[in-house]
Amino acid sequence: MQEFSMYFEEGWQHIADLGGYDHILFIMALCAVYLMNDWKKVLILVTAFTVGHSITLALSVLNIVRVSTDLIEFLIPVTIVITALGNALRGGKEPGRVQWNYFLALFFGLIHGLGFSNYLRSMLGTQSDIVQPLLAFNLGLEFGQLIIVTIILILSQLIIQIGKVSRRDWTIFLSAAIFGVAFVMSIERIGILLEK
Repeated sequence: MQEFSMYFEEGWQHIADLGGYDHILFIMALCAVYLMNDWKKVLILVTAFTVGHSITLALSVLNIVRVSTDLIEFLIPVTIVITALGNALRGGKEPGRVQWNYFLALFFGLIHGLGFSNYLRSMLGTQSDIVQPLLAFNLGLEFGQLIIVTIILILSQLIIQIGKVSRRDWTIFLSAAIFGVAFVMSIERIGILLEK
């Protein structure tokens, strides 16, 4: 049980670590068009992302899938750019085809899972039984994501209701800010990728 707790804690702390803010930005981009009363949709969306990253995290830790770390580090901000740009181009409107949004979250989760895998693999070392640590780490990631989602939804609700900012303006502002940060990260990381 102590090992489970340790990996669970590592999972939620890893996603909430400001040093790895690219994953936080992605969660923010996913949630940018929603408010508190949309919590069920957001929960399904974030769970789709979790399913995606759980699959590739497991496959990578088990050495079934291997992808260049530099490529993954480049693709992660690209997923953020695409998500934020989609929010802004919709004019801040909630996605009409929710299924498409869930599919993108699942697909982008596959990419993010490969990013998490290097961290988890280094923690596991030569440990042979990885099922429990993998489950605990994934549950910790999901818990951390839900904390981030709750903060974003509350912040958005307060800005729109108390600050009297239109939902459209807030969504476009938040998405544009996320887009800008992620775009710069993409440019920096493509440079590293091309140097090799």
